[in-house]
Amino acid sequence: MFRMPVAKESIPYIIVLTIFMILLYFFLPILSIIPASLLVFIIFFFRDPERKVMINDKLLLSPADGRIMEIKEIDEPRFIKGKAKQVNIFLSIFNVHINRSPIDGEVKYRDYRAGKFLPAFKSHASEINEKNYVGIENNRVKILVNQVTGFIARRIVCWVNQEDTIKQGDRFGLIKFGSCTEIIVPSNVELKVKPGDKVKGGKSIIGEVLNND
Repeated sequence: MFRMPVAKESIPYIIVLTIFMILLYFFLPILSIIPASLLVFIIFFFRDPERKVMINDKLLLSPADGRIMEIKEIDEPRFIKGKAKQVNIFLSIFNVHINRSPIDGEVKYRDYRAGKFLPAFKSHASEINEKNYVGIENNRVKILVNQVTGFIARRIVCWVNQEDTIKQGDRFGLIKFGSCTEIIVPSNVELKVKPGDKVKGGKSIIGEVLNND
């Protein structure tokens, strides 16, 4: 099945910029460089590469491309409802911005919170920025993946709803123009990353589910 190499959310931008580029080329050719440059950036930013995902129900894959910004222990009240570990992944404008599911499972929780647009790398941005929560559960583990906007990002896109079934590595959304993605896991997950590590969505291993004795 054919898949576009860019996310469908980029199409309106591509159409508008292409029209402006053509019009300017005929009337003010030198100015057509501006929409042409923006067009190249949009195609680059919204790229959606195919990735071969190695399915493993004991492993949690990264939900996003980027760099591990912070790892901390928290009390998670929404979905895990207890002690948990939170891994913050910062996405620059140069990263692929497609979000992928870390595990196979069912979407058991969805919620959206309006908020501000502080730079995603700020430590308190998660507490006050616009955020979308996606809770996924299977018979081994339940996790929460949060899409958080940044200073440039102004729109969270999520393609799954509560009760949807999702496969490990499946695309479930994106955040436009720079952002942060959080993955929150329970205490029976052993993390395999540390701050500063670079990760790839659907490829890098974030953690391993330990047996519950």
